[in-house]
Amino acid sequence: MTLSRRQFFSLAGAGTAGALLLSPLQAFYAKRTLAAGPYGALVTDPLGVLDLPAGFSYVRLSETGQMMNDGYTVPGGHDGMGAFAGANGNTVLIRNHELNSSSSTRVGAPNSQKYDTKGRGGTTTLVVSSNGALVSHYGTLAGTYRNCAGGPTPWGSWLSCEESFEVGNKKHGYIFEVPSSATGFVTPVPLVAMGRFNHEAAAVDPNTGYVYLTEDRDDSLLYRFVPNTPNNLSAGGTLYALKITAIPQANTTTGFTVGQSHAVSWVQIANPDPASDTVRVAGFNLGAAKFARGEGIFYGNGDIYFCCTSGGSAGLGQVWRYTPSTETLRLYIEPNNSGTLDFPDNIVVAPNNDIFLCEDGGGTDFIVGVTPTGSLYKFARNALNTNEFAGVCFSPNGQIMFVNIQTPGITFAISGPW
Repeated sequence: MTLSRRQFFSLAGAGTAGALLLSPLQAFYAKRTLAAGPYGALVTDPLGVLDLPAGFSYVRLSETGQMMNDGYTVPGGHDGMGAFAGANGNTVLIRNHELNSSSSTRVGAPNSQKYDTKGRGGTTTLVVSSNGALVSHYGTLAGTYRNCAGGPTPWGSWLSCEESFEVGNKKHGYIFEVPSSATGFVTPVPLVAMGRFNHEAAAVDPNTGYVYLTEDRDDSLLYRFVPNTPNNLSAGGTLYALKITAIPQANTTTGFTVGQSHAVSWVQIANPDPASDTVRVAGFNLGAAKFARGEGIFYGNGDIYFCCTSGGSAGLGQVWRYTPSTETLRLYIEPNNSGTLDFPDNIVVAPNNDIFLCEDGGGTDFIVGVTPTGSLYKFARNALNTNEFAGVCFSPNGQIMFVNIQTPGITFAISGPW
């Protein structure tokens, strides 16, 4: 089974999708089939790499095995990714590499700059010009395990999440912060208070500074980290897990109606850094809700949207929507049709307020769009192989979509009539 993923980049104003989707709400909830989409049908790529609608084009950036500016080669396992404003109109991309201790490639770095010399994962940073050309690329975090997804912060850093509970020379299963301003390797400091578990992705609510966290397990929880000091995660804080108030220990995989609102509360995780992989067990014992492989998550217009890759009655995926201001949760999308949506993973809101979902299914994978009126459509097709899309995000000006094919490890810059 493929275990891979995600992330988000929330553009200013993009979150209005949530408000638009409420009108008409029931019409949105009823839609489960693919529409042609606002960009038209996909056009076959003569190079056999990436099928896109007419008018869109791609540039291949920073592929596995290429030499980077720091003298190390680009590692494999391209995964979650965040985009930040750089100097001179450039975009700074921070890219995760989901590599374990036995992977054939690694994020190269001096041993003194690695968190764990046995760790092969970490992050690389790409500087991309306004026209989608690669300016430079280099390593920024090294010596970690299976850096799957994560999320950008409002203060300009990337939260890189370890989807692992292995023990090498050090314990793993943590989140590491990488500033977008970093021009080389950062000192790798695990944010222990944010929990030790199979981290997937993170989304920060800019109104409160709370960080919402997903966990890639069949019986995962949704977490909220409340920092002691806003914008300073290293100062510690308190970890909680979501509970559906009227349904303690709810199993959200099946039995929930799309659109129905549920009041929620939060249970405190007393020991966020256990020796065994028991954070989710402790939360569930306190009444927290269980989710089927929580993966991509993002903040938009006051809401937190997150994917459950194998949720739903058909086990093909769900998207949930949590509203912090009202402390309510609702099932947002559950097509239960592999031709419509197959294992949604990373998620992002586009400049036109459409939602884009990266598929991580068992066959041909697509980037699937969801319009503000609720229609699902296929925006891109992996014509190269059957590996997943990951790391979808947009440049700060909204003109370029960035996305990865995880293996063999290719980052794309997609331009067109957004």
